[in-house]
Amino acid sequence: MFKRNTASIGSALISAVLAITAIAIPLSMMNTAKNVPPIHDISTDLVNPPAFVAIAPLRADAPNPVAYDGIETAEQQRIGYPELQTLRYDQTQPELVAASTQAIENLGWELVNIDADKGIIEATDTTAWFSFKDDIVVRITDSENERLVDIRSKSRIGGSDLGKNAARIHGFIDALDGELAN
Repeated sequence: MFKRNTASIGSALISAVLAITAIAIPLSMMNTAKNVPPIHDISTDLVNPPAFVAIAPLRADAPNPVAYDGIETAEQQRIGYPELQTLRYDQTQPELVAASTQAIENLGWELVNIDADKGIIEATDTTAWFSFKDDIVVRITDSENERLVDIRSKSRIGGSDLGKNAARIHGFIDALDGELAN
């Protein structure tokens, strides 16, 4: 009889935890949705965002096309994520390509393409909870005595990314800066 009561209490606790989790996750997502712009294409360059090249065929059947979402998205991003702008570095393009590639590997993203001559790196990240595929492109260009680094992250599916693409770009910037500090 003691074992049966223990099993019932244990089952009740497990059920309660699962029920709370099932309620908490959607509530958390709804709260996040209220605090971020309802967009799914984020770029540090809103005028000339990096283009997906090697990833384009992988997105052929995706509901969200490879093209940048345009002025309305850029305006919403400026308001929601004003800190996301083109990065400027003193390192050479090859150094930045190597550091960016290592940062992508450290973040666990799947490398799709590295074009070192053009300073383009493309990758795909799969979200943990729902396994959505989101694509990233990094563009490194020369500008006089510095290199400009732009990052774009776009969801393949969904109208709002709940801030995931901006968070991904922030994470990449932190990882890149960490690599360059080594």
